[in-house]
Order: sequence, then C-alpha cells, then structure tokens
Amino acid sequence: MARLKKTDWIAAGLRMLADTGPESLKAEPMARALGNTKGSFYWHFADVPSFHNALISHWAERVNAPLFDRAEAADTHTAALRSMTQQIAQRDFGDHARAEPAIRAWALSNDQAARAVARVDDERLQAISALLERVGVSNRDIAHAILAAATGMPDDITGDPMGTLVDLVLALR
Repeated sequence: MARLKKTDWIAAGLRMLADTGPESLKAEPMARALGNTKGSFYWHFADVPSFHNALISHWAERVNAPLFDRAEAADTHTAALRSMTQQIAQRDFGDHARAEPAIRAWALSNDQAARAVARVDDERLQAISALLERVGVSNRDIAHAILAAATGMPDDITGDPMGTLVDLVLALR
C-alpha cells in the first residue's frame, strides 16, 4: 500500500467531487477509491469537515492560476480576454476547473464553498475588468455580464459563443 500525501487525498477528492458530488467526500469511500485505509485519511485530516475545508481552500487558491497564465501569454489584450473567457466557459484550464461545476453546486449549501466561489469569481472579475479597460471598455457591468455568461455556459455548447460575445462588446466601444 502506497503512502499517500495530503495532496493525494485532495486530488482524489477533487476528482470524486467532479464525478459524483460532495456526498462522496467521506473517509471510507475515498479510502476505497484510493486503495488505502481510513487511517491514512485521518493521519492528514482531523475529520471529514477539515478535509472539506482543505479541499475547498486548495481549489480556490489554485483554480485561477492556469487561466491567468494562459491569458498573460496571449499576444494582445483582446486575445487574452477571448482566451480567458473561453477557458472559463469550457472549463479548459486544468484539473481544478473540472471540479468547478460541483463546487458551485456545493456552494448553495456550504458556506465555505460559497465564500471560495465568490473569491474565485472576484479574481476573475478583476482580471476581465482590467483587460476590458486595456481595450477601452470601462463599464464594469460588461465585465460582470461576460463573467456570468462564461460561468454559466453549458458543457455541450457548440461554436464559439464567448468569442462572439467578446467580439460584440469590442465592436460596440
């Protein structure tokens, strides 16, 4: 039996959260999924609520980094804005993004998840607002609308609706 680190449990928790929701985030099902013992779980976490807190904090601290890194690497501010919003809509910016819909659903009944989602959204709103300012759009409501559209985009949508929305906003300035 391999010795698991705290980060192994959190990574497994994010996968399980994305696949089956927060109900599966208990010591026994997680230990079974990892082929380990509950003792290993309790070595790293005092109890299940402390695991939930660690998982939510871990997600909130890391989910935006790849998103912002890719946008920063874009050639222009317009390309950065399109990249960022498309990645949010497609949840195409790393393992942490895959768990986002489940975290957002969990936030409806879990205060810590709600605070984490609010923090993540605020960071995104700040970044989108800054990019919009750089291309000459200073109305913060536009940033809110773009973030709301990107966050609420269904997984199975076709085409490039976020790119079209960004292009429309830029054409109206």
